[in-house]
Amino acid sequence: MTDPTRTAPPLPEPGSVLPTRGHVSTRSLPRNPPSQRYRPPAKLGLGGVAFGNGFAAASDAQCEATLAAAWEAGVRYFDTSPWYGLGLSERRFGHVLHRHPAEEYVLSSKVGRLLTGTSGPLQETMWVEPAPFRYRYDYSAAATRRSVEDSLNRMGVSQLDVVFIHDLSPDNEQDLGMPWERRFTEAAKGAMPELTRMRAEGLIKAWGFGVNRPEPALAALEEADPDIFLLACQYSLLDHARALHETFPRIAARGASVVVGVPLLAGYLAGRDRYLYEGEVPDWAPGKRARVQAACDRHGVDLRTVALQFAAAPDVVAAVIPGARTPEQVRANVASMAVDVPSALWAELKDEGLVEREAPVPAA
Repeated sequence: MTDPTRTAPPLPEPGSVLPTRGHVSTRSLPRNPPSQRYRPPAKLGLGGVAFGNGFAAASDAQCEATLAAAWEAGVRYFDTSPWYGLGLSERRFGHVLHRHPAEEYVLSSKVGRLLTGTSGPLQETMWVEPAPFRYRYDYSAAATRRSVEDSLNRMGVSQLDVVFIHDLSPDNEQDLGMPWERRFTEAAKGAMPELTRMRAEGLIKAWGFGVNRPEPALAALEEADPDIFLLACQYSLLDHARALHETFPRIAARGASVVVGVPLLAGYLAGRDRYLYEGEVPDWAPGKRARVQAACDRHGVDLRTVALQFAAAPDVVAAVIPGARTPEQVRANVASMAVDVPSALWAELKDEGLVEREAPVPAA
């Protein structure tokens, strides 16, 4: 008899893909209904961490092929940052996106770190073979506008649709060099009003925070008028109670929306034994993943598909942006959004306490 608490075997190498399982009911990506505040039109985008050599190096040719596959599959929302590979991700995105009219896709990037070229040693970062730049934090108005201009120049595109104030969060205090609240005060006087002005000028369509913890996003709702939040590491199939019951209702009450970052927990919900950015798997996670995997097997669907559709289901969620480093991965993510997940599976996950009973799930 199979042990229900076993861990799923790790995938053999970066870029591997779990097969998509289940009945495909449609080929079009789910779309957002009309909203008073700006949202990306479709609910699936592409995150840019892998294009900055996150976790492993990728070649320019591999990144170009992955972006081309995403475009061919219908993906039209792309998220990147100056931080990802110290400009490398933005350059790779721009190399492909500048060939397409700006009105045909949605592009978001981030502010908070300014890059300067260097021939000397680089700061220690999570990036493998990053570009030769140093970074410094600056959430002032002038730095915010300069950061947007630098991003446009790196990418060779005409407009950013969404700008996120990046990594101004309790989990990043060591790198920030001070308590996050002090940096937040700087952003409240600088970045937030400047992005509001840029929105009024028509230079961007929306702004918000891109953070791994909810506190800065909720504080921003009290301080200014943000439109959309990129919340990474906060809402997934395995771990979602706090966001569901606390964070999402407060954001929805203001008419703002959420982009769910790392919905696959940096590969853990696609079978890899790596959890979020730090990589260390929590003690509770293997058993829970194994139980969810067993339920998926009983209903003939794959874990990645269930995880992506779960993360996209709440009304407040404007998009999910899983990463991909190969064409096969991005095609698999798109295919997952078209699978008809049996309603009986969602009921079983809730009955077994694996998913919060109040959590929204896709309609059958």
